[in-house]
Amino acid sequence: MSSVRVPRHARVRLTAAVAVVCALSAAPLAPRAVAADTPAYTETYRPQFHFTPEKNWMNDPNGLVYYKGEYHLFYQYNPSGNSWGDMSWGHAVSTDLVHWKELPLALSHDDEEMVFSGSAVVDWNNTTGFGTETNPPMVAVYTSAYKEGGKQAQSLAYSTDRGRTWTKYQGNPVIDIGSTDFRDPKVQWYEPTKSWLMTVSLSAEHKVRFYSSKNLKDWDLLSEFGPAGATGGVWECPDLFPLAVDGDRNTIKWVLVVNINPGGIAGGSAAQYFVGDFDGKKFTAEDKGTYTPPDGTVMQDFEGTDFGSWTTTGTAFGQGPATGAVDGQGAVSGFEGKGLANSFHSGDGTTGTLTSPEFTVDRAYLNFKTGGGRHPHEAGTVMEQTPPEGTVLADFEGGSYGGWTATGDAFGTAPAGGTLPGQQQVSGFLGDGLVNTFLNGDSTTGTLTSPEFTIDKKHINFLIGGGNHPAGSADPTAVELLVDGQVVRSATGQDAEALNWASWDVGDLAGKKARIRIVDDNTGGWGHLNVDHIMQSDTRAQRVSTETSVNLLVDGQVVRSATGADSETLDWASFDMRPYLGKKARIQIVDMNTGGWGHVLADRFTAADKPAKSVVQRADWADYGKDYYAAVSWENAPGGKRYMIGWMNNWDYGGSIPTSPWRGAQSVPREMALRTINGRIQLTSKPVAGLESLREKVPATASDVTVTDTSKPLTGAAAKGQVLDIEATFSLKDAARFGLRVRTGAGGEETVIGYDATTQELFVDRTRSGAVDFHNSFATGVQTAPLMPENGRVKLRILVDRSSVEVFGGSGEAVITDQIFPDPAGTGVEVFAEGGTTTLERMRAWQLRSIWK
Repeated sequence: MSSVRVPRHARVRLTAAVAVVCALSAAPLAPRAVAADTPAYTETYRPQFHFTPEKNWMNDPNGLVYYKGEYHLFYQYNPSGNSWGDMSWGHAVSTDLVHWKELPLALSHDDEEMVFSGSAVVDWNNTTGFGTETNPPMVAVYTSAYKEGGKQAQSLAYSTDRGRTWTKYQGNPVIDIGSTDFRDPKVQWYEPTKSWLMTVSLSAEHKVRFYSSKNLKDWDLLSEFGPAGATGGVWECPDLFPLAVDGDRNTIKWVLVVNINPGGIAGGSAAQYFVGDFDGKKFTAEDKGTYTPPDGTVMQDFEGTDFGSWTTTGTAFGQGPATGAVDGQGAVSGFEGKGLANSFHSGDGTTGTLTSPEFTVDRAYLNFKTGGGRHPHEAGTVMEQTPPEGTVLADFEGGSYGGWTATGDAFGTAPAGGTLPGQQQVSGFLGDGLVNTFLNGDSTTGTLTSPEFTIDKKHINFLIGGGNHPAGSADPTAVELLVDGQVVRSATGQDAEALNWASWDVGDLAGKKARIRIVDDNTGGWGHLNVDHIMQSDTRAQRVSTETSVNLLVDGQVVRSATGADSETLDWASFDMRPYLGKKARIQIVDMNTGGWGHVLADRFTAADKPAKSVVQRADWADYGKDYYAAVSWENAPGGKRYMIGWMNNWDYGGSIPTSPWRGAQSVPREMALRTINGRIQLTSKPVAGLESLREKVPATASDVTVTDTSKPLTGAAAKGQVLDIEATFSLKDAARFGLRVRTGAGGEETVIGYDATTQELFVDRTRSGAVDFHNSFATGVQTAPLMPENGRVKLRILVDRSSVEVFGGSGEAVITDQIFPDPAGTGVEVFAEGGTTTLERMRAWQLRSIWK
């Protein structure tokens, strides 16, 4: 994997408009300042039992192999900074999968290629000739991401000194199909054919290919698998391995892990898996049958010639239901009957709404089909807005920067007219000009500074888009307000090309002389900025909706929302209506987006007693959290164990998390198994056993703690902390929801880990977990995983680190991994129940020692 996670380049020039794609923060959270004398691995958010590099950016785990007593962890690494770029292989080793030693850079990028994800094997029989029979080589199989043309091909490097130094093979690449989306080879020895087996991804096609080789150099194509399961994003970092079912070595099934981004179960990145059989050439997934949604009362099926009593605004939805695709649109599928709501009329440049009559909520769920663009509703936005009255400081019209002063080469000699060569579609600017520092790509840098002016109004408003690299972080892309030469306000983009309003409250600076400086000091992914229409006003500019969504309105407020997955195929979605039973509501289908995928599809609104499930919900996931991606397993682990690890981050906001001088962490290694649970074979995981060696000797304990509609702090010093290992068993009483709140006590902050008995789901709610406003998709929603109780009990294993929680439910079939960034003072643990009573039968909580001491 390891290309920057961005949509495919748009090909259509969008007219300038205020409707935009992504909302942006005017005052994003920069990483907490780290004192120059802060010892490494003691920083505020530094994980204490998860691997992180001492500094710089890290993403996918690579080259996982065990050799001569060492577990090797290679990983995607930027040796030049803590944002994505210059991808190379970092390296760490461990003897127990718990304590890690970071080693020097293993495989470096060079002038021709970046070193993307891959795997490593021990060539025991020296089939490559890179070593000797007495000193077999370690061979890395990686993706060469060529800088010229963007081609991706598979290449080799080898080491004969236990992975300490590496030599790239002179015959690279060893597989080249001329593709720009062909990556992440996972290689293993396949004993039945005495040959090497490669599993590799055709990412954009949602396929996995299998190749065979006798010497790691010459490869033959065996077969392909896919598309299947969830396909809402690119397929990356595949892994194929056998496991015994329920520990029976006579019953073997194969697991194919396919990481997907975006389109994961919790949004953004995730690790999907398939269970099936592999015959040496072909993987066949088990047939899960066809899906039939729950019965219900159809409220709107769009089968008429018009919208009936539903009302429209704008022009996006046309005069009535569509019968499929409209002019200029790709093939539309997945709708029911002959008609659907389709906002692609006249292309993505149109906007509008389609609203139902008011109705009384009388069923538990509202099921419907939706598709189109992936642009979620964002609270606090407005449907339309012209700029407020005020004084324009710069509109970047007229073909020049006027009195503004440029340095470097990112800004060129004049404002841009819109999208630049090689750039995704830029939208949301006003008029014909804007600042766009994508000149010659992300590699250029510079500043653009305004003439001095006097602050004489309450707000400075402006449109901003581009990369999310806040002022104060390494290599920023930011708009800064300078007073007396000091930065007093700043804003950055949100890794989206669309511009949206940002606003600074400058009432306290009235009468001050100031300048505005636009800074692009970043040459990595999203290393550019878009800026337009900078003005002073006594009115704060409100961000404009950019959603393509289906919303439920109660009392005029959006209380439920769903969006498409950048796909013309409609899929089932469901709103939980139980909190609104008896209330008046409306359904509103909204298209406020004029950029790429700026349209929405909807059909078959049905009131039902059970929720419909989407393809994503029906897929199988190794982890249901926001932050578990690029999951791959170790080869050659002792005792035939299968250990897996994933990048503990999400491409939606991975470049924005508030950590420094490092960015990126790995999950705890997990031991994988296949178990029959509720009649179905499922992949399960549990933390590697060695983690228990970090436990302090005396745990905090609790037993038979009964709570009713309340939250109760747990006492004892060991029941508090930033770094905890908790085992808890709850008995089901009549509570609707129950569980534990961790990292509590600092200004109302909490991370809620619980069980919803009404839906039989494990959940993690991090919406109040601490710093959540550094990116608009970080705190959205509650992560859930299906979990059936066992003998009337729910068992949880919870790992709490300084910036993460990992929750293992039941036998490990329900796992949720989420990053959190709480105040260090928040160390409390509470037991809670909502809607009734629960009993915490037994709990043990250990403080964990740091692996860095």
